Amino acid sequence: MSKTAIMLDAVGGVAGDMFVAAMLDALPALRDRVMADALAVLPAGVGVPRLEAGMSSGLSCLRFGLTETGHYHHDRHASHFTDMVARIEAAPLSVGTGAEAIAILRLLAETEAAIHGVPVEAVHFHEIGDWDSLMDVVAAGSIAAALPGADWAVSDLPRGGGLVRTAHGLLPVPAPATARLLTGFAWRDDGVSGERVTPTGAAILRHLVSVPAVAGQLQASGTGAGTRTLPDMPNILRAMVLDTVAPGHGEEILVLSFDIDDMTGEEIGIAADRLRASAGVRDLVISTAIGKKGRLVNVFRLMLLAEDQAVVAAACFSETSTIGLRWHVERRKTLPRHAVNVDGVRVKAVTRGDGVSRKAESDDLASGTTLEERRAAKRRAEEG
Repeated sequence: MSKTAIMLDAVGGVAGDMFVAAMLDALPALRDRVMADALAVLPAGVGVPRLEAGMSSGLSCLRFGLTETGHYHHDRHASHFTDMVARIEAAPLSVGTGAEAIAILRLLAETEAAIHGVPVEAVHFHEIGDWDSLMDVVAAGSIAAALPGADWAVSDLPRGGGLVRTAHGLLPVPAPATARLLTGFAWRDDGVSGERVTPTGAAILRHLVSVPAVAGQLQASGTGAGTRTLPDMPNILRAMVLDTVAPGHGEEILVLSFDIDDMTGEEIGIAADRLRASAGVRDLVISTAIGKKGRLVNVFRLMLLAEDQAVVAAACFSETSTIGLRWHVERRKTLPRHAVNVDGVRVKAVTRGDGVSRKAESDDLASGTTLEERRAAKRRAEEG
């Protein structure tokens, strides 16, 4: 089946708001879900989430943020880890959003706890804002929950440089939380200083990124921008959504093989027919090779799904004289197909590009008394 993969291209950097904007630009069908989840976690009077079009160094983009609507006096403890988790758990969120958001938030909390030497439950987030960053985390969790099973990858990250002001004073860039979260990720120095990857962005990457790179057919792309203006480059994160097995159907197939040198042709024919009819066998091909001492051997090659290995292996030992089997896993891609019936003849119809090719089942043509009759029946069936 098709599988979604997302490549995040950190042109300007990575922050929570940039991630959300880039993904919602690439996948607009997620906007209603994500915006509703972001709003649901905010206290009344704080503001509303916004998604607006803009430009960054001449490139069109989206920006995600919080529009304040009143004069809310937030609780000074609202940015404690436990308080944020409680608010997420109490909010009416889409299925899966809460678990993904809390997982991202816990990564941040565990990192802060390790850096400052305090229990996770006592962590107060100094290096991220209160409500807008909580909104970013929940929106990112909503996106992750809407794309279960997706593969995520990210380009080399811009290191930035200099110092960033925090509640603990001036700290080096990348911030300690960012550096700890992204241990093992690849970094680059593009000569532009300042904070390029935020702690929230780092936690999102640590939670989502599962593979070093992705490849496939590009389905959509989106651009999310930060608020900072960078010299000579757009301050954007680009999201590219790919289908890793398009346009055909892709799956893993188990290839099982063995050699036979002590069965007659008739015995091999009967064994082959029975193995082809065995549950789980997708295909069987027999070829001839030269074995030891110059003997001719018949090489059986069967294709099956991994879950059918035990049943098919037992059938091979039962139907043939082999005393050993070999197997390995291959990837295969098949075109969409379906079966039709034309005048009593089964026909396999395969979608190939913009057209359809047809092949009649040879067993259904055997009733023709002459070669010409069989060929005529084949033409009628395949022409539809």
